[in-house]
Amino acid sequence: MIHFQPAELHAFIVSAKQATYVGNGQKLLAYRLGSHDLQYFEGDWAYHDSYLGENDFIGEEAVYFRGQVVWAMNYFGRILKPERITSAEAGQMIKVSLTKMYAEGRFLGGFEYVEGDLTYVDTSDGDHTFFTGREWIARSGEKVYELVYHGGLVN
Repeated sequence: MIHFQPAELHAFIVSAKQATYVGNGQKLLAYRLGSHDLQYFEGDWAYHDSYLGENDFIGEEAVYFRGQVVWAMNYFGRILKPERITSAEAGQMIKVSLTKMYAEGRFLGGFEYVEGDLTYVDTSDGDHTFFTGREWIARSGEKVYELVYHGGLVN
């Protein structure tokens, strides 16, 4: 049986998320055809984020402790109004917003950030052991991007 403190797992997830997609971490060779893959290591912990697509995309994050998977999250996001926002604009807004959320030492919902005419919102239910959530971006009040996610402990 693997033993770790739940707070240690939570802190590692925040660090890994800060260092990879949001932190423009180094991309690895694709594990699957067309995938984008990022990894982060810290002591006994390892994190892997792998996603497919650009405008509409799907992915999975996994955390390993001493070589065994202990946590995972799936997500699916899409541009709703390509005439109102590009995937590059959405990605930049997501990175800026999540950087601010992670600076608070967390990665789950109850967060909003406004920059210009864009508003980023993240909501979720549960905690890092079992959760569901949704993030979206609105431009001048109209939802132009959305993502749904869920995950938790794996054993």
